[in-house]
Amino acid sequence: MKIIIYLYNGVTMLDAIGPVFRNMSNAEVIFVAEKTGNINADSGLIDIDVKHSIDQIKYADILILPGSTIGFLNEIKKENVLRWIKEVDKSTKWTTSVCTGSILMASTGLLSGLKATSHWKPINLLSDFGAIPVRERIVEQGKYITAAGVSAGIDMALYLSNKIVGEEETKAIQLTIEYDPQPLFHSGDYSTADEKMLKIAEKKLSRDAKKGLGLFGMIKNSRQILKMIK
Repeated sequence: MKIIIYLYNGVTMLDAIGPVFRNMSNAEVIFVAEKTGNINADSGLIDIDVKHSIDQIKYADILILPGSTIGFLNEIKKENVLRWIKEVDKSTKWTTSVCTGSILMASTGLLSGLKATSHWKPINLLSDFGAIPVRERIVEQGKYITAAGVSAGIDMALYLSNKIVGEEETKAIQLTIEYDPQPLFHSGDYSTADEKMLKIAEKKLSRDAKKGLGLFGMIKNSRQILKMIK
């Protein structure tokens, strides 16, 4: 089973390098980028040497589009990347995303008229591309599965693993990675956050987005940028 994860400058590493898929039986996980070479993570501290380009990979059983703080806004302007996503999607059994990766997916038109989720801050950008934003942890629409913010990526991977290899192996994978979340605070759900906490979180997200502009260059989607940094 070929699992393709698309990487790009500014990608959020936890979105992309999850431990679930590589533990699935008969899974081959391949990182692919627009071009081979180094990809910079959104932290600005990690580089990944990607050995496969979109010109080399045209088929996948599973395609995963990870998110980013702001780098995805560059990707949605790349016609060659959007064409590649649509081409690979023709062969997939599942096309998935984590966090703002759903906005990249939606920008191809694949989610037109379908429900999708994303990180709570930019989720309404989905409607710019014909998708229907819903604030859920995981949304499945046919073969398209979208996950909310970064931590939801592991939940989505386990959800998909259960569909592919079944409950027993998925439980074993969950035990292997010791995924047993017990957060100190139950403050990770947008729907239950109070106004004070939302303002604090939005300030942090705005700071990260502005930092991303400095790291990854000026992005032309000015209206979308304003939604990210205001």
